[in-house]
Amino acid sequence: MSKLRVKRRDGLLLAVFYAVVGVSQIVVFVLSSYTFMPPHVGALAVLSMISAYGLLRARKWAVWLVIILFFPQLVFGSISLNATITLYKLLPDFTVLLMNILLGVFLALTFMSLVYIAARRKTFQ
Repeated sequence: MSKLRVKRRDGLLLAVFYAVVGVSQIVVFVLSSYTFMPPHVGALAVLSMISAYGLLRARKWAVWLVIILFFPQLVFGSISLNATITLYKLLPDFTVLLMNILLGVFLALTFMSLVYIAARRKTFQ
């Protein structure tokens, strides 16, 4: 039996989102090690994983971490989306189109999670 107990179902959904974001950013960071990858990508990945744990446990500090993490995630996602849109114009490919769609979904879910967490911040302990 697991010792990790879910406090709230909405926290579980948000935790899964931030865990997936953290893991995907770690994968991007590791796979891009042969080129210059700024260290903030790794820091965002670690902070996403920490916020996933905090949301899973419904901690008050997780609310503030999600709010603070929103701004760098927004900038990272927007710059990445801009770069992939430019790449798609130069090299129309299905994988680049899929990356554009996934980055758009990431930005939308990041914004929706911020709004939801900010609205429900008083329900976290």
